Amino acid sequence: MYTNSKKIKEAKTFFQKLKGLMFKKNFDYILKFKTNGIHTFFMKTKIDVVLTDKNGKILYIYKSLKPNRIILPKKHVTYTYEMPEGFVQNLEDKKNISEL
Repeated sequence: MYTNSKKIKEAKTFFQKLKGLMFKKNFDYILKFKTNGIHTFFMKTKIDVVLTDKNGKILYIYKSLKPNRIILPKKHVTYTYEMPEGFVQNLEDKKNISEL
């Protein structure tokens, strides 16, 4: 799946979910998790985060989330998308993750 020329990779296995983007300085893709909350411990850079429901409807947007932060689990959230900082600029008018 591609969004605005960014490849979406899904973290499916336990290890992929555990590692996520920890220790990465540069990445050029979006990482999708089936979860309703995350942390940014051991991250090397700020990231943008989008939380959606099961249909891809955007429920929450976090811009420039710093390392060592926590997004507590949220109701109605099914998927979390982590992406390079600055990728969600001007996203307020978007309703669905497929519009990114």
